[in-house]
Amino acid sequence: MTTIADPIIGSWYKDVENNLKFKVINVEDGSDSIEVQYLNGDIGEYDQESWYGSTFDYIEDPEDWSAPFGEIESDDLGYSDPDEHRPNLEDVDIEDYLD
Repeated sequence: MTTIADPIIGSWYKDVENNLKFKVINVEDGSDSIEVQYLNGDIGEYDQESWYGSTFDYIEDPEDWSAPFGEIESDDLGYSDPDEHRPNLEDVDIEDYLD
């Protein structure tokens, strides 16, 4: 089985043969380089030929994907607290929203 999944920056993959999970962090077309970061934090690199000759498949972001990055502030995860943007219901006048 060979890889049919194209390398997409920010996407997660699993090496089915070796049971390794990793994220593509950089693709350099000019140098034929695909840089990845494994779930344990190690950095690796593939060329196009080795990428498509391997057994990689798309996966969803692992639940513990931030583990190799140590202490991360919640602001650095790429999302914010949804409650932060909710209006204070005491300040809302329902008449403003009715036609």
